[in-house]
Amino acid sequence: MPTHTDHDVVVIGGGAAGLSAATALARSMRSVVVVDAGEPRNARAAATHNVLGREGTAPADLLRLARADAERYGVRITVGRATAATRQGDRIAVSLEDGSRLRGRRLVLASGAVDELPDVPGLRERWGRDVVHCPYCHGWEVRGQRIGVLGSGAMAVHQVLLFRQLSDDVTLFRHTMPEPSDEEWERLAARGIRVVEGPVARVLVDDDRLTGVELDDGHVFPLDAVAVQTRVVARADVFEHLGGEVAEHPSGMGRHVPADPTGRTALPGVWAAGNVTDIGAQVMSSAAAGVMAGAAVNMDLIEEQTAAVVRARREPFSPEAEREVTERVLGDRRHGFEPARDRA
Repeated sequence: MPTHTDHDVVVIGGGAAGLSAATALARSMRSVVVVDAGEPRNARAAATHNVLGREGTAPADLLRLARADAERYGVRITVGRATAATRQGDRIAVSLEDGSRLRGRRLVLASGAVDELPDVPGLRERWGRDVVHCPYCHGWEVRGQRIGVLGSGAMAVHQVLLFRQLSDDVTLFRHTMPEPSDEEWERLAARGIRVVEGPVARVLVDDDRLTGVELDDGHVFPLDAVAVQTRVVARADVFEHLGGEVAEHPSGMGRHVPADPTGRTALPGVWAAGNVTDIGAQVMSSAAAGVMAGAAVNMDLIEEQTAAVVRARREPFSPEAEREVTERVLGDRRHGFEPARDRA
């Protein structure tokens, strides 16, 4: 039999954005549940970087610490996958794979994104190790090495210039990227970046180490690392099920959930934070976006609660008005107990 649990806010996603939103809300005395499918985008990385005070911490360890912080303030964390969402009056009901259902007055979508790699044999196996995409996440680790940039989109020249900052030996493989403009050709030449025509057939590996790439014509180029431009696609099935529309990101690098600077989406009562809306966000910026979304959701609830109290104050007393005010302001606490805080 499906179970139903009510909270002020349901957060989908237990990464940096989701846990930061949940912690900010819980510190404002909101009842919060986080649905965590356990699929962080950076799971293949050995360490997280540019994280203030936690530089180089393994992604799993960072999430463990963040979950402990959230639970300290009463956040309930449910391990599972959200599959759908529907509106039930002023609530949003989120369905999980196991048949249970969580309801909240507001929903924070922090479900992250998926990196779709170019279809080149060997890339996926080396992903997060010596096949990388972000110079700020992995650049220091490949500095001074022989770096090949696999051109597969319009941002390839931008990416190769970033990696050129890290090494004097950088090669751009045109692969499937568009023809560079005259200005881009000039910039590549000025920075001493070699450009190789023709599609890349496969990544070469020896003794669990990337050693180069081979082109369709059989030419082999020795390398120590390969940078790729992925297509980043938001995990937004629940958002779309609720009636939301996913859009192409302005950068042309993937699809995201559009949201304003606070994370508010076009759907009433729904906020988005982290890679689901900002496909280029790193751990710290995702966490900051989560705090911003949590603060915005809390204020939105305060406005709703205050409006209910003002409306009741203006109207003659009635049992219906009293019930509405009590429900909106106290929730389950009107019965003299706090909502369950244990881990599901």
